[in-house]
Amino acid sequence: MTKKSFEASVLPRMRAFSSQFIKRADSVLVGFSGGPDSVCLLHFLNYLSKEKHFELAALHVNHSLRGADALADQKFCKNFCAALDIPFFTQKIAVRQLAKKWNLSIEHAARKGRYQAFAAVAKKWGASKVALGHHLDDQAETVLLNILRGTKAKGLCGIPARRPLAEGVEIIRPLLCVTRAEVEAYLKNNFLSFVTDQTNSDDAYTRNWIRHRLLPLMKEKQPQIQAHLAAMAQELQDLFEGKNAGR
Repeated sequence: MTKKSFEASVLPRMRAFSSQFIKRADSVLVGFSGGPDSVCLLHFLNYLSKEKHFELAALHVNHSLRGADALADQKFCKNFCAALDIPFFTQKIAVRQLAKKWNLSIEHAARKGRYQAFAAVAKKWGASKVALGHHLDDQAETVLLNILRGTKAKGLCGIPARRPLAEGVEIIRPLLCVTRAEVEAYLKNNFLSFVTDQTNSDDAYTRNWIRHRLLPLMKEKQPQIQAHLAAMAQELQDLFEGKNAGR
């Protein structure tokens, strides 16, 4: 996708989708791993903040799982934010100890600990929103992951575009309107570098297996499978929200 076609088709969609969540005078804390999705999100929101006049900061969570690699990722994030003059926070969590304490898998303990860090720093900095970099492909993967695990109908709703995190703070996901390929196009068009977490290539994690094996097989039969799954999830979210509103 050329820069011209991207700016004509994808960028307006990103701007329109984000306007549902972010208003003038908001304070937005971005979960910033340094990976491609969060780099795209932070760079885009930095651009948008100049126009909509909202405050922006970034939080990097070190899960204490990858030693020197994790420290290198943290340094990359700090330098990226310094270059754009974005306030930068870090939180270190001991995921292996938390997994033992909570009797959870490493993956689930990391997620729970990460969201606790989001809430704590959001409160400390005064954020009204915590923005995360999930995109349309993540939505499709989540729906399939929930099916494989065994889920009730609500699990088919996938990832909500917004939800409460703590009192006065909500999670928002401004990239749920774009695909992984469109995120990659954004990075390429803006000459942005990012870090790569090697655990993302390990198919021992079910989500990675879905991404690398199951979805490619499904795409051979239906190239738009991600968009179809995401549309189904959104329709079910709307139905559940309507049902709850009617109570």
